[in-house]
Amino acid sequence: MRRTFLWINFVLSSLIVVLIFLQAYFITAYIAGAGEGALDAHGFTGFALIHGAELLVFLTAFGAWPRAWKWIAYTFSLFVVGTIQIFLTPVDERTNGWLHGLHGLLALVVMVMAAVIASRGMRDLGLRQSSPAGDAGTAPPRSIP
Repeated sequence: MRRTFLWINFVLSSLIVVLIFLQAYFITAYIAGAGEGALDAHGFTGFALIHGAELLVFLTAFGAWPRAWKWIAYTFSLFVVGTIQIFLTPVDERTNGWLHGLHGLLALVVMVMAAVIASRGMRDLGLRQSSPAGDAGTAPPRSIP
């Protein structure tokens, strides 16, 4: 059962990373003149897809890493940072642009946090193997007596 939770957590955290790139594309397209549809896609991707996935990453962490409370807290912090990031969305042109500029910065923080969680999931699933030499294609050097 733990392996199932690890897979779900890995897929969701990886999805967050990919969706943040897509969200950056949508907001750039909007700024470049693509229209309100690009802004709507940006908002939907961020709130419904990414924020929902952040919550699920936290919830699946209980099954993926049972009783690893520091790691579960880290996945919760992903959800908390994502929530703060959403609240920093500028409402209109009269809001404090310097403060709301943190919205984009925290998106990068969320992306890195999700990538760290996905990396841990890859390792725990055995999808990423590292050799002692640092290169999977070569054998470690033999010791000389």
